[in-house]
Amino acid sequence: MTVNTLDLFPSPAKAGAQLPTVEAERPGPLTSTSVTGPRPSPGKTMEGEVRTDWTRAEIAALFDLPFPNLLYRAQTVHRAHHAANEVQLCTLLSIKTGGCPEDCGYCSQSAFADTGLKAEKLMDVDAVLAAAAEAKAAGSQRFCMGAAWRSPKPRDMPRVVAMIKGVKALGLETCMTLGMLDADQARELGAAGLDYYNHNLDSSPEYYERVTTTRTYQDRLDTLAHVRDAGVSVCCGGIVGMGETREDRVGFVHALATLPRHPESVTVNALVPIRGTPLGDMLADTPMARVDDIEFARVVAAARVTMPMSMVRLSAGRESMSEAAQALCFLAGANSIFTGDKLLTTGNAGDSADAALLAKLGLAPMAGEEPMRAVAE
Repeated sequence: MTVNTLDLFPSPAKAGAQLPTVEAERPGPLTSTSVTGPRPSPGKTMEGEVRTDWTRAEIAALFDLPFPNLLYRAQTVHRAHHAANEVQLCTLLSIKTGGCPEDCGYCSQSAFADTGLKAEKLMDVDAVLAAAAEAKAAGSQRFCMGAAWRSPKPRDMPRVVAMIKGVKALGLETCMTLGMLDADQARELGAAGLDYYNHNLDSSPEYYERVTTTRTYQDRLDTLAHVRDAGVSVCCGGIVGMGETREDRVGFVHALATLPRHPESVTVNALVPIRGTPLGDMLADTPMARVDDIEFARVVAAARVTMPMSMVRLSAGRESMSEAAQALCFLAGANSIFTGDKLLTTGNAGDSADAALLAKLGLAPMAGEEPMRAVAE
């Protein structure tokens, strides 16, 4: 039985639905199927093999697995491709805050939001490099820079290029999220040495129009294609807890897992409902503003199983998760986090809290290169 935990528009048939009766029975012997759940047809794929032909039915079946079975399967796939107890540390800096002309319903930086956030100019290169140096000293491997733009303007590109080159010179991986890119802009960033470009799909294609209207799903896919063509690695994911249903979460994972090449990094965000944003005003202080921890871990596990070699990053919303919930996500295959006290404009757990959690769980900062990039080389 599939439970849509955050269905904003439940059908009348769901009202008063009775839970099924579960008859007690003696457990049978453990088999491959009973531990990991149903496998693909013989000869089609091996467990943990990279494939881009996932169907929604297959991904829905993953979500429906008994939770221990799903975690077992995700952890098995994870260990086939990644160091079992390492977590990549990344830092995110807002290099241009506020005033974005997009109407994304979750974002406090949208010009349509009434959050009191004032638009700021693009940061100076030296200030960005100072922040990057602090991030490296705190143990970060990747430095991500975000600008609240629909797309970068020609006058901004020289400074952006200087930031990329300066951060790389510090020995950090570089990532940027600047909105939509055309082919020429993607090539310019690639020529500057950019390692990753982040551009999220946000949700399923069907739910997307309830979140954003000023750019289409295809616009986002086109930007990802330009980034790929420029030889830059892709960071792409979305947000859980925007009022979507389980079916939408399946569609979201499916959209990522069926891209021509999986994103090297997959970001899984939990909505931070901010007053003054459409989604924040609609969902704040309601049960729908938060997906329960088990369901969130299911999203992480489904991403891990369907995109075996991708880094799966716990992103926004982690500061509201308990240590136990974060531990579940690591067990489900998450192996990357944003550290520091702030993510763009929202709070984050902080370096000291993260160090204490990783020590408690016996996890170590990642030292090597991401599997997909290592294979590409």
